[in-house]
Amino acid sequence: MNMRFLTIAALLTVSALVPSSPMGIPPVQAQETTGFQAYLASLRGKARAMGISDATLDNVLPTLTINPRVIELDQSQPGGSFDSPIPDFEPYRVKHVDASRINRGRIAYQANRTKLRTIEQETGVPEAIMVAIYGHETNYGTFTGDFDLIRSLATLAFEGRRRALFEPELLAALKMLDNGVPRSRLIGSWAGATGYPQFLPSVYLRVAKDGNGDGKADIWTNETDALASIANYFVDAGWRRGVPWGIAVTVPSNLNRNAIANRTNAARCPRVFERHSLWKTMAEWRQLGIIPQGSAWPADTVMATLLEPDGQGKAAYLLTSNYRVILDYNCSNFYGLSVGLLADAVDD
Repeated sequence: MNMRFLTIAALLTVSALVPSSPMGIPPVQAQETTGFQAYLASLRGKARAMGISDATLDNVLPTLTINPRVIELDQSQPGGSFDSPIPDFEPYRVKHVDASRINRGRIAYQANRTKLRTIEQETGVPEAIMVAIYGHETNYGTFTGDFDLIRSLATLAFEGRRRALFEPELLAALKMLDNGVPRSRLIGSWAGATGYPQFLPSVYLRVAKDGNGDGKADIWTNETDALASIANYFVDAGWRRGVPWGIAVTVPSNLNRNAIANRTNAARCPRVFERHSLWKTMAEWRQLGIIPQGSAWPADTVMATLLEPDGQGKAAYLLTSNYRVILDYNCSNFYGLSVGLLADAVDD
C-alpha cells in the first residue's frame, strides 16, 4: 500500500491497525499533515515573487488541509491509450446537443440579448458561441461545483503527480484572493475550475472581464461578466471576426481521402488533430464536390479542414481556424463540434 496518499477508507483501516500518536492522530496521517504544511510553507517565496501579500498567506495557508476525495478523483481519471478506439460522435451529440440544452440556451440567449449584442460588437465573438460555452460548462450556471478551490488545488499540488499543472493554479488562486476576490467565491470543480465559464485561476487572472462596468469581474453570479469573459478568452486565443466555426457538409462518395490526408504532427493534442484533413480554401473544397447542408458558403478564401468524426458516409464538417479556438477551451473534437452545433441551434 502506498502510505503517502490514502483514501478515507484506507485511513480508517490503517488507524485500526497502528497505534495512535499521543494526540490521538494516526502516525501516517500526522506525517502527511506535517509534509503538507511544509510544502505550503515552501511556496511562500514563489507567492511573494507574484506580489501576494504575507497577510493573505498567513490567513489562508495555515487553514488548509488535505482533501482525500480530491486525490481519489484525480487518481481515478482514465489515462486513456493512444491506440484505444475513439467512440462515435453521434451518441455524444445526441446527449449534449439535446432539446433541453437547446431550449435553455435559447432562453439564456433571449434574456441576455442586449448584453450579448454589445459584447459581440466589441469582440467579434458570436453571441450564440458565448451562450453555447456557458451551456456546456455549467448548464447555464445550474452547477458550477462545490469544492473549496484553494484546498483542492493545494491537495493536488502537494500530491505531486501533476504538480507542474496544479502548483501554478494554487498560486494564481491565492493571487485572486490578494486581488480582492472573496474566499467564498472560490468554489468549483475538484480540479480547480470555477464560475459560470469554469475558468482555472490562471485563466481568470488573464482574461476575466468586467462586463457591466461595476469594477468587478464576477464570473460566479453575474452573467454579463461571465459572457464577456468567455468572449475575451476567445479573443485572447485568436478568434477571427466574421468567420464561422464551421459548417456541416455532404461529402461525395468518390472523394479521394488519401489526397487530402493530414501529414503533419500537432505539438498539442495530436490525437485530436490527426483526424482532420489538410487545410484547403472553401473554393477548393467546393471544387472537390463538397456541398454545404443548409448553410451558405463562407468566403472562398476562408481556410478549413474536413472532419468526418464517425467515418465515411456519415456526418461531416468543414472546420475553420475559429474551431481551433474552441479547441483551445477544451481540446476535444466532441466538445468543439457540440459547442458549434449548440450555438447554431440556439441561434436558429
